[in-house]
Amino acid sequence: MPDIQKPFHFSSFDFVTVKTSAETHKISRTDGAIRISDLCVECEDDGQAFAIYLTAATSAVEWIRFRWNKPLPKQARILGDAWERGYGDLEWRGISGNRFFPWYFLASTEDTQYGFGVKTRPSAMCYWQADTRGITLVLDVRCGGEGVLLNGRRLKAAELVYMEEKGTDSFRFAQDFCRILCPDPIFPKIPVYGSNNWYYAYGMSSEEEILSDTDYVLELTKGAKHPPFMVIDDCWQEHHRLDEYNGGPWRCGNSKFPDMKGLADKLVQKGVHPGIWVRFLLNEDTAIPDDWRISHNGCLDPSHPDALEYIRQDVRRICEWGYELIKHDFSTFDLFGRWGFEMNPLVTHGGWHFHDRGMTSAEVVKALYQAILDVTKEYNAIIIGCNTIGHLGAGLMHANRTGDDTSGRNWERTRRMGINTLAFRLPQHKTFYDVDADCVGIAGNIPWSFNRQWADVIAESGTPLFVSAKPGLLNDTEQEELRQILVKASAQDCHKIPADWKETDCPEVWEDENGQIIYNWYDESGSSMESNDSLFHITIPLQ
Repeated sequence: MPDIQKPFHFSSFDFVTVKTSAETHKISRTDGAIRISDLCVECEDDGQAFAIYLTAATSAVEWIRFRWNKPLPKQARILGDAWERGYGDLEWRGISGNRFFPWYFLASTEDTQYGFGVKTRPSAMCYWQADTRGITLVLDVRCGGEGVLLNGRRLKAAELVYMEEKGTDSFRFAQDFCRILCPDPIFPKIPVYGSNNWYYAYGMSSEEEILSDTDYVLELTKGAKHPPFMVIDDCWQEHHRLDEYNGGPWRCGNSKFPDMKGLADKLVQKGVHPGIWVRFLLNEDTAIPDDWRISHNGCLDPSHPDALEYIRQDVRRICEWGYELIKHDFSTFDLFGRWGFEMNPLVTHGGWHFHDRGMTSAEVVKALYQAILDVTKEYNAIIIGCNTIGHLGAGLMHANRTGDDTSGRNWERTRRMGINTLAFRLPQHKTFYDVDADCVGIAGNIPWSFNRQWADVIAESGTPLFVSAKPGLLNDTEQEELRQILVKASAQDCHKIPADWKETDCPEVWEDENGQIIYNWYDESGSSMESNDSLFHITIPLQ
């Protein structure tokens, strides 16, 4: 059997399978372009990347699958990425044909590291599989849940990258591989850290409370190298209905937030950078025509030029109010109707398409991210994505919330989601964007001994640290410990990495050239038993 330990080349694929709405074609490898009826698949290797192009005149193309019958060494451990956020499920594991790896995967043996991936911002939704007999790549080029109609357009679906090194550390290799995958990242010009009261207020907030939180975070950051951010989360918008509706319109605040521009001015006067949360695609503005909306859920459709312009105006309004950081949320769920753990492996169900049938889903996502960036550039605002597709947003957003929500109420949720995403997506920090592992929720429900460590490991990693700290809960000693951690986070000079990330899904040994810190994430009585039925998922094969 051919072995990957011999020189690997993407051009040596064994099979290509092309699925259209009408039929499925399986083709053995040929040296030239693959032509089937009115469609053509072409491959170009420039020595740096292996580009895959698709052209079709009338066929509605759904996906392309490449197969290399060249297995990895059987003793290899494999780490993959996620469609959007991680859900506490990122880890190094042995080879399993049941797993799928969105965007890229890493394989590690005792002496060799391997990387297989697509460069950031492809025009297809891409995932890999590795089994004991070979490697598979699927390029999902659908428009929503139906085949894309390219009408003769030549689509650059993806650029494939392979990397192999002997005698190197798996984490450093992962960082280097991510740098190759993303040649044009953008980063905040100043350290992003500060306060966001979501994990103690959970939407029950007001201008007065935000101003009080601002005073508290300023007290907690005395002596900091840079001023903190104060981020207003879900609670401020005109139609906000607690635990019922968190969408737009985004034209003004509500009775608890009577003057959004005035509030931004007050935050600046106090000495913080104002930030704000928004969900652009969910909007019950009755003036929005039905054809601007996605058919299966009524959210705004970025493939419609008028809908995209409407979103641009929302972004511009918020920037003109004076908010220097925009955290936009829920766009992946609003576009595709699934959370990342439900994308198994296709990102959405069939039977629907976006307004512009000639755009792939990946192109629609990129158009949304690009539009937001284009507006914020004029105001030098920072973009943080949440429930965004990081591989499509790298280069179009400054930071990305890479894991599902932590908690101010339940330590087990923070341990599972927060530490996992910080460790296993840390190679994307300062290579794709700034990695945001979510907040430290200080609401009185979680022992300070755990929250102190959680805040500290974020600061030690050099990534953005946000705290949801309810004033008055910490005693003087605890408050001083948090202040020292936030001052450290304000500089982002530390860069500790998880030394034991290949042994556990919740790394506790973090180190850099200055030393090692060992954290303890578990209660002596053991982890709490709670249902995780909502996170159960299986791989559904392509039909």
